[in-house]
Amino acid sequence: MRSRFPRGGGPGRGPGPFNGGGPFKGAGLFSGGGPVNRGGPVNRGGPADRGGQFRGSGLISGSGLVLVALVATLAALVYPVWTYEDRSGTGLDTLAAQTVPTAYGPLSALDRDFVTKVRLAGLWELPAGQQAGQRGTSRAVHTAGEHLVEGHTFLDARVREVAAALRLELPSQPTAQQRRWLDELSAARGAAYDERFANVLRLAHGKVFAVVAEVRATTRNTLVRALADDANTTVLDHIKVLEATGLVDFDRLARDAATSGPRPATRSPAPPGPVTGPPPTAVPVTPTPAFTLPPAASRPRPGP
Repeated sequence: MRSRFPRGGGPGRGPGPFNGGGPFKGAGLFSGGGPVNRGGPVNRGGPADRGGQFRGSGLISGSGLVLVALVATLAALVYPVWTYEDRSGTGLDTLAAQTVPTAYGPLSALDRDFVTKVRLAGLWELPAGQQAGQRGTSRAVHTAGEHLVEGHTFLDARVREVAAALRLELPSQPTAQQRRWLDELSAARGAAYDERFANVLRLAHGKVFAVVAEVRATTRNTLVRALADDANTTVLDHIKVLEATGLVDFDRLARDAATSGPRPATRSPAPPGPVTGPPPTAVPVTPTPAFTLPPAASRPRPGP
């Protein structure tokens, strides 16, 4: 049976489109000098073969890839630094967004939180002090209770004055956590009450003391600064009388502070610990002839 296609000139042989001079052989597309074979763009002399764009000195070469990688790495390092101050959510951006102007200076979110915390402290620590005077079994616990009542009576009057001048609304009830502390104290009796009272109140005052220090160091509001001075004196006094009971568990306070606070961003090496043998003697600080210390008191001396 003869083939339907002429010999030599069919599509798969000879000069047909797939053979010989066809597009897929010889000088066709896929053979000989076609664009994919001899002399074509993908074979000899083509842009992808000898002297083409993708071989030898072409764009996608070893040196080109290294250069592109270096540029990408440099851009990744520079871009965050370049755009940092323009991004929202930074500390300065938050401070500006949460600060309101007043006649006594800018009032930040931390300032307002501090005023609220002073009020909340009095709402539960004052009744706790009254209770300690009734249920405490030692004179030291009674003394601590008296200091709490006196101190928070004074601070509550001060915080109400400041809040009225700054037009701030104050809470009228303690928080849920503070009410639980009061319930725990109410359920305790005898020596267990003394120990619970000293540790719960000392823990609460330690947290407030840290807030007072931060506010006093950073506030730009004169009323808040004066309130922080009063709170610092009062809270430190309460810390001392609570510790004077001899019932404070300092190990527990240290563990609580280490586990409840935010973890540091980086770990810095700790200072060296105690040395063996005699303790080293530190050289005292002395003024130099060019920079003398100021006098001990700056106020004028009393007249004769």
